[in-house]
Order: sequence, then C-alpha cells, then structure tokens
Amino acid sequence: MGVVLGEEVQVEVGNEFLNEILFLDIETVPQAENYKLLEPQWKKLWDKKAARLARNDETAEALYQRAGIYAEFGKVICISVGFIADLDGVRILRVKSFYGEDEYQILQEFCDLLRTRFSSKTHYLCAHNGKEFDFPYLCRRILVHRIKMPDILDLSGKKPWDVKHLDTMQLWKFGDFKSYTSLELLATMFGMETPKDDIDGSDVYSVYYHDKNLERIRAYCEKDVVTLTNVYLRINGLPDIKKEEVVKV
Repeated sequence: MGVVLGEEVQVEVGNEFLNEILFLDIETVPQAENYKLLEPQWKKLWDKKAARLARNDETAEALYQRAGIYAEFGKVICISVGFIADLDGVRILRVKSFYGEDEYQILQEFCDLLRTRFSSKTHYLCAHNGKEFDFPYLCRRILVHRIKMPDILDLSGKKPWDVKHLDTMQLWKFGDFKSYTSLELLATMFGMETPKDDIDGSDVYSVYYHDKNLERIRAYCEKDVVTLTNVYLRINGLPDIKKEEVVKV
C-alpha cells in the first residue's frame, strides 16, 4: 500500500525514526522585477537597506536583485519538501513542491500540510542553514499574509529544547561558528551529485523574472531537498537515498 506525505509509517534505520523529519528548501525572489517598479515608500526603505549593504559605491538599484534574500523585500516562489516513508517494505523519499506566482497560496498550502501532518510534539523540520534563513523567512512571510502560524514553526514561548528545527549546516559545524559551509560543498565532499547541475541560487532571479520558468526552479529546489536529505543521512552515518527511491508526489 502507498503512503501520502506525512503518513505515520515508521522507518527505522539504526536507532532513528526518519519519518519524524520533514526536509525542506525554499526559493525566493525580490517583490518586484526591478528597482524602478517599486512604490516610492518601498524605494525609500530599500535605499536605507542598500546603504548598509553597499560596497565600492554600489547603488540601491544595482543591489536590488539581492532583495529576495530579505523577507521584508522578497517573496517565496517555491517550497519543496521531502519525507522518508515506507512503500511496500522499501524505503522511499516522497518529494512535493508548493510553487507559483501567488505567495499566499504557496504558504497557505504549506501551512496546511504542517498543521495536518507534522506536529511539533512528534516531528522535526530540517533545512540547510534553516535556522538563519529558511525557518525565519517562512515565519516572517506567513505573518505578512496573516496566515495562522503552524505550531512546529512557532518559536513563541518555547524553550530551546522544545524547538524541533534541525540544520545540517549547524550539524556539520560541530560547534564551530566561524564559517558558512554550502550544501553544494558538503555534497561534493561526500561524493554526492551536486544539486547545482543546472542552476544555482544566484540564477533564480533571472529564471523567474526573465525566463518565466517556474518548472526549472521547482526542479532545482527539489534537487536541493534530495541532497539535503542525503547530507543529513551521511552526517548520521545512515545509507543515502538512491535516485530510484525518490518519488514525486
């Protein structure tokens, strides 16, 4: 019998129950295609932000392509998730994406999944650099759209040990906080296929606004989720997910 994303089927590998973890990655872009399309108030606000980011006399307009990494000036265009489950006795990674032009719909559908399938009492969220980027970005955009915050994302009033957020970059650091290590670097070091074989994060802006190719962005985001899952497994001494074990939902 097949399983839907998040169905309670325990997959025990070693001492870990991997079905407790939802692996995720997000892609973001600036709110507008270019600086000139911003409303006057938003131009003023971006000018202030850009003044703190600028190097070598870079202008606010020139820096605007980077606005997508800031939740106040950007928007989510794709959320891909992965969930390890059992299909007729075989371990699989079920992968699903929420993507499109309507950020509200993307976030609402993602939040519906979290509320119905992933409880903070029994599950975890995992992302690469998730504690610095993916998790706070999602929370901020959810608030902007007045969507009810899923408990598993909500940090309000929780003690540190009650926060069910895993971060493969933090796991790899082993307490060393001096540097950033990319998912691509870890994948290459572990001998895995790079998820950046077509595009990488720096290309998402042009693929979205110039090429209008959301399917290409979805495919890239899903590759990141597969790589993220395998990096987590490798860090924990567990077998990788093979290509034939990835199932698109």
